[in-house]
Amino acid sequence: MRQVSVREFGPPSVLEVVDAPDPTPGPGEVLVDVKAAHVLWVETAVRRGDGRDWFPLRAPYVPGTGVAGLEVGTGRRVVGHTGLGGGYADRVVVDADRLVALPDEVGFGAAAALVHDATTAQALFEVLQVDRQDHVLVIGASGGLGLVSLQLTRRRARSVVALARDGRKIARIEALGFDVVDTEAPDWPSAVRERLPDGADVVLDNVGGALGAQAVPLLAYGGRWAAHGRPGGSFSSIDEEQLTARGQRVVGLSAAQLPPERRTRLIAEGLAMAARGELTPVVGQTFPLEKAADAHAAIEQRTVFGATLLVP
Repeated sequence: MRQVSVREFGPPSVLEVVDAPDPTPGPGEVLVDVKAAHVLWVETAVRRGDGRDWFPLRAPYVPGTGVAGLEVGTGRRVVGHTGLGGGYADRVVVDADRLVALPDEVGFGAAAALVHDATTAQALFEVLQVDRQDHVLVIGASGGLGLVSLQLTRRRARSVVALARDGRKIARIEALGFDVVDTEAPDWPSAVRERLPDGADVVLDNVGGALGAQAVPLLAYGGRWAAHGRPGGSFSSIDEEQLTARGQRVVGLSAAQLPPERRTRLIAEGLAMAARGELTPVVGQTFPLEKAADAHAAIEQRTVFGATLLVP
C-alpha cells in the first residue's frame, strides 16, 4: 500500500509517498481501506516541528487522524479517529471502539471532515453552554471548523456573526446565509459592534494572534471565549483584570482535546445530524495521496475554504 511519510520536520516538501506493507490489526483493532482522510492546519504545524509539546511525534511518521472508509473483510462503511496518525494512507488500523458506522446519507468525504470539525465544535458548545439567548462571534469562519460552528450556532444560539477575509470566501459564507464581517476592512470591530451592541456572549476563536487580540474588546460582560485556535501565531489571551471586572471566562485548547470515548460519541452525534440534513460539512478541496504536500501548502497559504481532504 501507499502512505505519506514526514521524513523529517520541515516544509511541505518533506512529505513523501512511500510503499509499505499493509498494517496488521491486533486484538480489538480493525483494518480500514481509507476513502478520505482529513487534513488539518495543526498537522501542518506539527510537520514544521511546532506543537510537539501536545503531539509527541518523532520523524519519520505518517500524519492523519480523521478517516472514513471500508472495514476490510466486511465492507462496512465506517468513520473514526486513528489516534496519533497513520491516516494519510491507503489503509490504516483503527481501534474498533473508535469507529462509528457511517449512515447511507453521509458520504466518505463529509464523514472524514466531521471527525474533527463536528466533534470540536460540539465539545466547545457543551463547555461554553451555548443556548438560545447567546449572540455568538465566530473568528476564522471560512475553515471547516468555522463553517460547522456557524451551522450549529444557527440552530442553537440567538444570532451569529462570522469573521473572515478574502472576498471570494466571504461571498461563499454569505451564500450559506450568514452575516459576515470582513476583517481586512478598516475598523472592522466597529462593524461587529453595530451588529452586537452589547458584545458577543460567546466567541469561538479559530485563529488567535493579532486578529484574536483585536476581537477581545468585543466580548460581552459575562461572556465566554474559546481560545482554541492559533493559525495567527498564538492562542488568544485575556488579562485576569478584565476577566474579573467583566465576569468573563476563557476556555483553552484542552476543551477541544477529547478522550476517545467522548470523541466517538460526538462523531456519532455529528453523523446523525448530517444524516438528518441538520449539518453539512463543507469540503472545499480534495487532493490525491501523492499531492499531500500541495494540500499542506494550500492550508499554509490560506487559499483553502472549508475542509481539506486526501482521497487515496
